[in-house]
Amino acid sequence: MNEHVPERVDEEGPERGTPIGRRVFLGTLALGAAGVAAAPPLQRGLEGLLGRAADKDPTGLTGLLPNGGGFRYYSVASSVPRKNAATYRLTVDGLVDHPTTYTLSDLRALPQTRTVRDVQCVTGWRVPATPFEGVRLSRLLDAAGVRPTAGAVRFTCFDGTYTESLTLEQARRADVLVALRMRDEDLDHSHGGPVRLYVAPMYFYKSAKWLSGITVTDEVRPGYWEERGYDVDAWVGRSNGRDDEPTN
Repeated sequence: MNEHVPERVDEEGPERGTPIGRRVFLGTLALGAAGVAAAPPLQRGLEGLLGRAADKDPTGLTGLLPNGGGFRYYSVASSVPRKNAATYRLTVDGLVDHPTTYTLSDLRALPQTRTVRDVQCVTGWRVPATPFEGVRLSRLLDAAGVRPTAGAVRFTCFDGTYTESLTLEQARRADVLVALRMRDEDLDHSHGGPVRLYVAPMYFYKSAKWLSGITVTDEVRPGYWEERGYDVDAWVGRSNGRDDEPTN
């Protein structure tokens, strides 16, 4: 069989193509600069669009779609109510001496901790160097007065479905936050706002969105995904059969 041999193109001849003019070149640079300047607003717009779609998508398929921020959106509930400063409440109860209910203003008034770590999902995607800011969970536990018989903490969410748990030792880590901000902005609804849990060294399913309840218990009670086969101790790189690098 004869193989087609392409004609040789003379690098000095007209086959090289027509050089672009100075105006075209400068125009291209201007468009590129405009694209860079517009990138953050466009990214936020795309994230908001996907977040609203996910909020009305009971199939979870929206969570397969990437966006400019690298996150995926997924909810195990068919819809999630929206909370704001006037309607949000976080309850701390269970095996504590001082059950407490916090408003969003109450949480904002407490000392805030900022941490910058990689976000790692057990499905494989990763968002590097993501800032989170909020109240250390240990501070809320100390304020509530954890009883000696306590051994774990259970988290519930105002989507009415999702739950999570940590051992008391894990919950007291300095990098476990009741987060109010992400990427130096207030947490929006799509990312679990106005308040979510953030467990920096574990896979992201441990960082429950739309946090509404913190209940101190005697032992760990498997959360939503643990009841469906996920590891209870979800250290990045040491659980769920994955060998991802630990978060930085």
